[in-house]
Amino acid sequence: MNRRFGSVRARATLGATFVVTVALLAAGTAVLLSLRSSLTGRADGQAERSARTVAAQLALGTPYDKLSSLDDDERVVQVVDANGDQAAATEDLERISGAGTSVPRAREDTGDDPSGEPGGEAGEKPGAEAGEDPWEDGGSGDLDGDSAQGDSLEPGEIGDETRFGDGSATVDGATADYRFAAVDVRDPKKGLLTVYAGASLAAEQSAVRTALTVMLIGFPLLLAVVAGVTWLVTRRALRPVEDIRREMAAITAAADLTRRVPEPDTHDEVARLARTTNETLAALETSVERQRRFVADASHELRSPIASLRTQLEVGAAHPGLLDVPGAVEDTVRLQRLAADLLLLARLDAGEGPVAGARVDPVALAREEAAGRPDVTVLVEPGEPASGEVASGEVAGSRGQLGRVLANLLDNAHRHARSAVTVTVRRAGGQVVVEVADDGDGVPEADRERIFERFVRLDDARGRDDGGAGLGLAIARDVAVRHGGTLTVRETPTGGALFALRLPIA
Repeated sequence: MNRRFGSVRARATLGATFVVTVALLAAGTAVLLSLRSSLTGRADGQAERSARTVAAQLALGTPYDKLSSLDDDERVVQVVDANGDQAAATEDLERISGAGTSVPRAREDTGDDPSGEPGGEAGEKPGAEAGEDPWEDGGSGDLDGDSAQGDSLEPGEIGDETRFGDGSATVDGATADYRFAAVDVRDPKKGLLTVYAGASLAAEQSAVRTALTVMLIGFPLLLAVVAGVTWLVTRRALRPVEDIRREMAAITAAADLTRRVPEPDTHDEVARLARTTNETLAALETSVERQRRFVADASHELRSPIASLRTQLEVGAAHPGLLDVPGAVEDTVRLQRLAADLLLLARLDAGEGPVAGARVDPVALAREEAAGRPDVTVLVEPGEPASGEVASGEVAGSRGQLGRVLANLLDNAHRHARSAVTVTVRRAGGQVVVEVADDGDGVPEADRERIFERFVRLDDARGRDDGGAGLGLAIARDVAVRHGGTLTVRETPTGGALFALRLPIA
């Protein structure tokens, strides 16, 4: 179970479901609040219109029993005098809270000033049971029907202020919640009165309950659909990744680098991952094959001088007079050079680069390597420094490794030249170019890259007794690359080979 929920598919599903849940809760809450506010505002409008209708009739001196709104079955109306007593109320009103008096009691209207017995329990205020003031929207909070603006009203004048509040009423045995509006009016004969009119909140409550029921049923179903779709879509999207993983596991188990992972026919990140994985496998296969060939060629190259040296030593041990000391020394030197080449290649393969901060003068290095070689001529093109005194002509790198590159190039040129070898040093933009040219037969165009592979020797070179092991040019190119440069070969105007070493100026 832990592994299942630790998968990318499970985390994506849980994350999507959580985000949708939060969004649905926020949207549902906003919808309910907006619906309730809208319906409450509608009830406020209805209650205010009823209250002002009754207030308008009272302002004209209409008797209580002639008030038309008291017979409206959809409205609850209560008129309270200045003493907080009920003066008139909706027919069959048994009990009310949130208006003038809690227990209304109708009384006969005589048309005189309301100085008779109170129609309700005197002094009992709306909302007294709850101990709170239910009025809002600028209401004065005076629950006895009096207000600050009521004292300033002239006879027949209706107050501009409307106060709203929540309450309930029992009409003909049925109790319901109402939204009440309170409006002050000064009757010409009866004095200051407050009209409380209530609009039923049944529609609001029904709409809110319906919306809530729909949400409670619909939201879980929607979340289930989102989770299911996310699970399936993620599964389909990650199927190529699982195929890649399975194939990589098989390649690792079989140690077969010739196999490749499947590449989906898409242009997304998974397809790019598959292509990159196959490129990595191809590079690994090439590296492993190169390493195997290197070991095999190294064993072959070492076998010959070792066998020759052993034979000479065995003959010398049996017949001291027949010992070929110069031949044994030559084989030993050849072994020493081959071992040094193999060690340098191993260091280059391990990532060994030039020492930081070291600088080399290519002109001085070329002259140093050419010393003792009578067939080599060093040329410095006009305008270039003739010594290492000018820093702009120096290159950053290892003097020993760069010297090895020039020595290998000169040895190669010496083996193939007919009479002369020329080394030219010049500058080209931000690079120093060292060219080694010979007057031999040159390198065929088809072999100009192959000669830089390890243990590769062309047929003519293998036929010569002084031919190397085929590592010199490979070492030279690897060193050049490690120094940020290049090593290429092309043909000279006379048909010989010209090796160009390009290194960036320090």
